[in-house]
Amino acid sequence: MRMTNEEYKRFSERRAPRSPVKKNLFNAFWIGGLICCVGQFFLELYGAAGLDVQTAATAESITMVFIGAALTGLGVYDDIARHAGAGTLVPITGFANSVAAPALEFKTEGLITGTAAKMFVIAGPVLVYGITASVVYGLALILLGLA
Repeated sequence: MRMTNEEYKRFSERRAPRSPVKKNLFNAFWIGGLICCVGQFFLELYGAAGLDVQTAATAESITMVFIGAALTGLGVYDDIARHAGAGTLVPITGFANSVAAPALEFKTEGLITGTAAKMFVIAGPVLVYGITASVVYGLALILLGLA
């Protein structure tokens, strides 16, 4: 059976399963929001314990990274991500997951060539492009006199 590229495209689009976009958006919104509420809870908790705003924010960030990494290690974060999709990409816990998941996956290859070498496989490009973008934006603001 011979098909043109257009015919194949139409054929595959008819056969492809439909994605429940509204359900996925809803789940990403409420689960991502719940993760943010947990972070806010810890920020308020540390503030109520007497920490100043800067120290409370630092403690809250450390707590959220720990929770994200711990849930990844226990295999729970993947289950949450299966339902929340992009909602689990909330920056701090998503970053912890992107560092912990490859480290766990490659631990059988050893501490140096496995865990340490592969730990930033996913997070590395995010760091590189995030830092590069922040430098470019900062330079643009300085050149435009907006900084």
